[in-house]
Amino acid sequence: MSSGGIRFALLGPVRAWDGSTELPLGSPQQRTVLAALLLREGAMVTVDELVAAVWGDEPPRSAVNTVRTYLSRLRTLLRDAATIVSIGGGYALPVDRDAIDVTVFFDHVSDARDARRRGDTAGAAESLRAAVVLHQGRPLSGAGGPYAEAQRTRLEQQILGARIDLLAAEVELGHADEIIPELMALADEHPLRERVHELLMLALYQAGRQADALAVYQHVRVLLADELGIDPGAALQAAHRRILAADPDLVLPAVLPAPRTPAARSGSQRPGGMAVPLRPRRHRRRTGL
Repeated sequence: MSSGGIRFALLGPVRAWDGSTELPLGSPQQRTVLAALLLREGAMVTVDELVAAVWGDEPPRSAVNTVRTYLSRLRTLLRDAATIVSIGGGYALPVDRDAIDVTVFFDHVSDARDARRRGDTAGAAESLRAAVVLHQGRPLSGAGGPYAEAQRTRLEQQILGARIDLLAAEVELGHADEIIPELMALADEHPLRERVHELLMLALYQAGRQADALAVYQHVRVLLADELGIDPGAALQAAHRRILAADPDLVLPAVLPAPRTPAARSGSQRPGGMAVPLRPRRHRRRTGL
């Protein structure tokens, strides 16, 4: 992220800095308005969308005036560091994408995919580490309303996916011993995610702990049967068979998923009425969004 000028953080508490000075962003509702503008990457957000973002389907009668008050306060707070502009019937906040941790996160994830396509696992891991370290707690903490809740869930899933992809790359790079504790914690936190258990099994096996790896499989097999009434998936079963056979060539291909197609801004409505892209556009050398 940029070291000077305006900076925004959304992958944890909603925060902003002008240089080294943190800005007081006000109420949860005002923070939601700011987050909504930032997540639209400089595109227009209508007043009605901002009202829905804060209050959902049952806004108070004063909602429009209140939103305009929030916008006025944010303009005063940001001053010349970033300008909220009026566009038609709405507002936009164009800032350099390196000034927002969310867009920096997605750029790192995209760089990791590019590295994997080139067969550069170490490069992919480096980019994913840079993405994951931006996570500073529960995304959009301090913001309220249905839009913030929907975006919080979306960002949490994206962060989790990056963590898992990073651990997969670390296993492939032969760092099993170093990441087993984190994989164990992640498996406890997400007990029904088969890929996490698969990675834990492979890491344990590569660390010379074949019996422990097999025990993980038995645990997750019982858990899936009890909780979901299903058997382990093909990938987990294949890993189990190879570990059971003490396959000396067992290596995980840490393949990252293909990029999702961004939703059109006029569609894919989230709760709260906001249309949001699944991932930001990448124009890294632009000076504004």
